[in-house]
This record gives sequence, structure tokens and C-alpha cells, in this order.
Amino acid sequence: MEQTRVVHRESLYGSTGVSGRLVGVGVGPGDPELLTVKGLRALREADEVFVPVGDTGEIGRAEAVVKEHLGEDAARIRRLLFALSDDAEARARNWINSAQEVAEALRRDANCAFATIGDPNLYSTFTYLARAVREIVPEVEVDTVPGITAMQELASRSGTVLLVGEERLALLPFTAGKSELRSSLDGFETVVCYKGGGRLDEVLEVAREAGRLEDGTYGSWLGMEGGEIVRLPEMLGREGTYLSTVIFTRGDEGGRGI
Repeated sequence: MEQTRVVHRESLYGSTGVSGRLVGVGVGPGDPELLTVKGLRALREADEVFVPVGDTGEIGRAEAVVKEHLGEDAARIRRLLFALSDDAEARARNWINSAQEVAEALRRDANCAFATIGDPNLYSTFTYLARAVREIVPEVEVDTVPGITAMQELASRSGTVLLVGEERLALLPFTAGKSELRSSLDGFETVVCYKGGGRLDEVLEVAREAGRLEDGTYGSWLGMEGGEIVRLPEMLGREGTYLSTVIFTRGDEGGRGI
């Protein structure tokens, strides 16, 4: 099992005797106002700020948040290609190329930040990047700054209470499959589904079979232009976006909203 290093220091980039440092910064689901104060400090203190970009080259959510806050310092932003390809070899090449670019900056004693949507320790691109960088620069110190997640944003915007009392929550990606979702809906009071909106029809099917279709709330492009939050039954016959979130909560006598 990979060891987790815990470091206590006054400054996020305080001296530890290690050349260069890599920090994964969670910038939230898309709304620039949801970047934490600590996350903003990490971005401002970094010598270079890396952001993920897809095949099309369009500005992604993380990059948009970073640019909103760095302003004139946006020249420090470095884009890393992370293609959402079904080709395993292509994905592997992307990881290697990105890791090598970050490693090159670390060898120049640069303090590097990688901006990722949501939280860097939750279904994040940063996890794969950090592991690949450590293969090249084993001595690198890796830190993370937590970020607000999509399920928190969706719960807030829809007025949904995620958990009360002794209730439990299950979090899984759409791509986990029907059986995993069916088991979660049967065993947990609250279930959150992430990403893979192209398979939303499967989620709807399982939810209907489990009698929990009416319990669901769907959200996409949260905090951004074109964002949508609707009750899950309204998505019947429609296709979700890749970065979609669905929250199922069991109703009670008082309702689950605030």
C-alpha cells in the first residue's frame, strides 16, 4: 500500500529540503466563487499552474476557474493534454507526456500546482498524474488542497439534504454498472452517481425498477453557463452530459429539502 506523507508547515510551500513540489488543487465543480481561500493561495504561490485540456483544445472547467482568479498571472498556466480516448495506448502516452512535462518543471525547483475540478482525491485526474510523476521523480513531495464536490454543489442548488441522523451514503460512477447501482439503491439511504451521462438511460432503468426514480435529482454543468438541475424523471428520453451528477435520497414525512 502506498504510504501517505503528512507534513505540517507554516506555508504551503515551506522549505522541506525537497526540490520542487506538486500540489493538486481542487477548484470546485465550475463556479469560480467555490474555489477555497487555501486553493487560491496555492495557485497564486505556484511557479507553474498546470490544467487539463481535452482533444479539442477547448478551455475546460478547471482552466476557466484558474483564469478567473489569476488574471494577469495567467501566463503561468501550462496546459496538459488528457484525451478522453477509448484507446488505452493513447491514454498511456498522454499520462507519460504530461508527467514528463511536470517533472521537467520540478527539476527546475519549481513549485507546481495542478488544478482539478471537484476534489483532487475523488475520481480525479490528479491521482493518475501524481503517480506518473513519482515514477520519474520519486523524491517529489505531493500535497493536495481539498475542493468542493459536485454532489455538494448539486445538493446546495437543489435544496437537497444529503444525510441526516445515522443515514449512509454510497458514491459511485455511472460506469460501475447496473448491478452496483441496484445494490447501492437497495442498501443506502442516499446514493450519488458521477460521470458517464451517456449511460443515463441505464441509471433511469435501474432507478425505476428499484422504485426510486422519483427520489432522484439530476444536475449538469453545475455553476456554469448552460447548467441544468431537474428532477430525474424529467430526464427520461434524454441523454446526460459526461460530467453529470445524480443524487437519490429517500423521502420522509418532513421531506428531504431544507
